[in-house]
Amino acid sequence: MKFKHLLFVIVGIVQITSAQNKYEQESRIDKADFPNSAYLLIEGYLKDAKRVRFYQETDSTKKSYEAKFKKGRLRYSVEFDEQGTLEDVEFKIKVRDIPNDTWGAIQSYLDKNHYKHRVKKIQQQYPFREEKSVEKTLHNAFQNLILPDVNYELVFSAKESGGFQEYEALFDSEGQLVQIRKSFPPSYDHVLY
Repeated sequence: MKFKHLLFVIVGIVQITSAQNKYEQESRIDKADFPNSAYLLIEGYLKDAKRVRFYQETDSTKKSYEAKFKKGRLRYSVEFDEQGTLEDVEFKIKVRDIPNDTWGAIQSYLDKNHYKHRVKKIQQQYPFREEKSVEKTLHNAFQNLILPDVNYELVFSAKESGGFQEYEALFDSEGQLVQIRKSFPPSYDHVLY
């Protein structure tokens, strides 16, 4: 009986710690393999887009689909769940595109919690929320509107005892941390599984 409880506790700990880490694998797929309902939602936005690519993404917690393309000067990523429901729209930005107060709060968090950090990528994220329609979320994202529900996703590396560790952090529009996960490159798959 005690063994079953111990096993249950160990499995629970493994599940919690793996949810805080990101083991992502992205593979390119044909348009035919992309959910049709998802494609129909973004079809109008792809008219002047360049380098349109479709991906299936699997990480430690879920499976999703992503359309990536360049429109104007921005590189977009539109993510959908397995059923083709919109999750979020992201595009790459630079530090100068983030409001000063928000970037100050983000930089303060990084300075306090991560020794010798270096930001590798920043994305502005428009998450789909139930109170807004899918069309409104897409419209706001493609108009590049800075709204109170916008998030900023950072990929950064920081020095730790064993070398550098890569992280993916999500901050809200005020610069407050929403979520952070360790990020491991796909080449670690054979070691981690």
